[in-house]
Amino acid sequence: MVFCWRCRKQKGSLWKIANSTKGPIFPDSFSGNLRMVSYFSYRTLKKATKDFHPKNQLGGGGFGPVYKGVLDDGRIIAVKQLSVGKSQQGESEFLAEVRMLTSIQHKNLVCLVGCCSEGSERLLVYEYMTNGSLNKIISGKSGKSLDWKTRFEIIVGVARGLQYLHEDSNLRIVHRDIKASNILLDEKFQPKISDFGLAKFFPEDQTYLSTRFAGTLGYCAPEYALRGELSAKADIYSFGVLVLEIISCRTNTDLSLPIEMQYLPEYTWKLYERSKVREIVDPKLLDEGTVEKEVLQVCQVALLCLQLHPDLRPPMSDIVAMLTCRAQISSTPVKPTFLERRARVSIRPQSP
Repeated sequence: MVFCWRCRKQKGSLWKIANSTKGPIFPDSFSGNLRMVSYFSYRTLKKATKDFHPKNQLGGGGFGPVYKGVLDDGRIIAVKQLSVGKSQQGESEFLAEVRMLTSIQHKNLVCLVGCCSEGSERLLVYEYMTNGSLNKIISGKSGKSLDWKTRFEIIVGVARGLQYLHEDSNLRIVHRDIKASNILLDEKFQPKISDFGLAKFFPEDQTYLSTRFAGTLGYCAPEYALRGELSAKADIYSFGVLVLEIISCRTNTDLSLPIEMQYLPEYTWKLYERSKVREIVDPKLLDEGTVEKEVLQVCQVALLCLQLHPDLRPPMSDIVAMLTCRAQISSTPVKPTFLERRARVSIRPQSP
């Protein structure tokens, strides 16, 4: 079963909570793909997070903060409290994420444990990820430094998660917001893709959808940001940016740097043209000595993901094969496309 689903305001509720044993119930047309999740009362989650105490806040985004919680049985959870009352987009994200994560399951996708819908409260309950989000490591806020082996495993894990979404799941899915803050790391630093509020089910008979832009600038493919042309290749472009961040241990946009270095993909290409790509590699990796060749090969795969035309970007199955040496890098990247600085400033995310 494949379809493109967009949450629309309808008479009555799109879904209801039956009880704590049955979990969320969706319209009959959706139910064949869903696995059951637990229903938590608002009181239970309020107690687990100590009344959503600021000290338990793990992070936050446009849709609401995320808190660490401990249930009565000792389980540690992460609770996302959506700001539904502020906009219809929050309600849409809640519905989309519950439906999405009950339809799919993969070791490199975050696991939805349960949810809560009481009055105006909309909460999502996830497995707790010990090492938080990848962006905290890239930005230096975590105080942790990863060796090349760990970074490489993160890159391959994210690639495998995307391969599942694009090619291997029963429902073809485009995430639309692949970025470092949406990659969570468990106690062994294994990655899990999170935050499916903007994701779209994708019809098999369509090459791309025409939709309004909703994502994160710096990671978005130009054809999607400028023309609203959405396909799985948009996720692949975002993955290329993410790989460069992991290799360099810097964010994709840093306005504190000299102007030619501010946008990481653009700067990487300039170095690639001059055979100086090693200059964007995190010096800590170069100190490891023997990994430089492998790092530069992965960097080349990232540049293939950033190609101008979506058809030139390899599918995720090919990317996984190249990363794991089951296939050689068969093509040389040509100059990628980059948004002009004025365009990056003028584009604003819209509701999905």
